[in-house]
Amino acid sequence: MVSVSLRPRRLAPADVLRVGGSGLRSRRLRVFLSALGISLGIAAMIAVVGISSSSRAELDRQLSLLGTNLLTATPAQGRTDEPVRLAEEAIPRVARVGPVESVSAVGRVPAAVYRNERISQAETGSIAVYATRTDLPATVDARPAVGRWLTGPAEDFPTVVLGWAAAQRLGIDSLDARPQVVIGDHRFAVLGILRPVPLATELDSAVFVGWPAARTYLGFDGHPTIIYTRAQEDAVLAVRAVLARTVAPEAPNNVQVSRPSDALTAKALAENAFTGLLLGVGAVALLVGGIGVANTMVISVLERRSEIGLRRSLGATRGQIRLQFLVESLLLSALGGVGGVLIGVAVTTGYAANRSWPVVVPPWASAGGFAATLIIGMIAGLYPAVRAARLPPTEALAGS
Repeated sequence: MVSVSLRPRRLAPADVLRVGGSGLRSRRLRVFLSALGISLGIAAMIAVVGISSSSRAELDRQLSLLGTNLLTATPAQGRTDEPVRLAEEAIPRVARVGPVESVSAVGRVPAAVYRNERISQAETGSIAVYATRTDLPATVDARPAVGRWLTGPAEDFPTVVLGWAAAQRLGIDSLDARPQVVIGDHRFAVLGILRPVPLATELDSAVFVGWPAARTYLGFDGHPTIIYTRAQEDAVLAVRAVLARTVAPEAPNNVQVSRPSDALTAKALAENAFTGLLLGVGAVALLVGGIGVANTMVISVLERRSEIGLRRSLGATRGQIRLQFLVESLLLSALGGVGGVLIGVAVTTGYAANRSWPVVVPPWASAGGFAATLIIGMIAGLYPAVRAARLPPTEALAGS
C-alpha cells in the first residue's frame, strides 16, 4: 500500500524566485514603469550624494590650495608705549618645530614709497614697505603676475616686487618700460608684480625689498613684523598652541598668534551642511520609492485574485502565497535599485566632469541605497503579501 502525504511541499529557493518573477514577466510595462519610478528616487539620492561629495572634494581642494594650515605670529599690543619686537632668531626656531612645513617672514620698514621724486610726500597711497625673505612666496602661495620674485643676488640690490594693489596705486602694470620707484632716498628697480594673495591680503598693498637690501639702503633693524608658518593640516592646532612660546620663549604673551584660517571653519560648516542635505534628500527618495513599490504590489494583488485562488485550490499554503508576493516585491525593488545606482553614478559623473570636479561617489551611498531599497521594498510589499495570503480560495475564484 502506497502512502500519500497531504502535507504541502516546501518550495525550493529556485522555485520561489521563478514564481516570484512570473508576476513581473507577465506585466512588463507596468514593472518597467514601477522600477523606473524606484530608480529615479534612488538615482536622486545617489546623484545628490555623489554631486555633493564631488563638490565637497573640490571645496577641499580649493581650501587646501588657499592654505587652511597657515598661521601668523605678530607682535601683541604692549601694555606700555614701548613697541613689542620679534627676534630674527625666532624664524629658525619655528622652522625646527616638527609639524611645520615652511616658515617665512616680513619686516615693516618705516619708509614711504613713491612713483618718483616729484610726487608729494603726503601722497603715499597707504603702501607698506616690507623687508622680505626669498622663501615668502612658497609659504603664502604668492605668485608673480608679471616678472619674477626676489631671488639670488636680487635680494642684495635695490630691487623691489610690488603687490597687486600697490602696483595699481603706483600706476605700474607692465615691466616693459623698466619702471622704478622711490623709497626713502633711493631708487629701486621693479622686478615683478604679484597676483592677489588670498592667504595674506595685507601683502597686496605692499612693496617688497630683499632682507639684506632693506638693511643696506633703508636702515631696516632686522626685526620681523609678521612670521608666516605653514603646518601640517592635521597639526595646525598643536602648532598654534606652541607657536607663541617658540617665537618668544621669554615673553610668549607678547606674541599674537592667528587662529587657523577661516576657511578651515568654512570647511567644517560646509561638511555639516552637506551631511544634513544628504540625509533629508535620501529620506525623501526612499519614501517615494517605497510608496511606488507598495502601490504596484497592491494593484498586483487586486488584479491577480483569480491566480491566488487557483494556487490556493491546488494546495499552495498561505505562507507560500505570502512568500511569492514578498519575493516579487523584493525583485521589483532590486531592479529599481540597480537601475537607480547606475543612473545616479552616470549623472554624478557627467555633472562633475562638466564642472571639472573630481568624481566622487562614496561606496556607502551605492551599497546603502541598494540595501535601503530592498528594505523599503520588503516593508512596502508586506501588506499586499499578507492580504494576498488571507484571501480564501473560493472568494478569490468567485471574485475573478
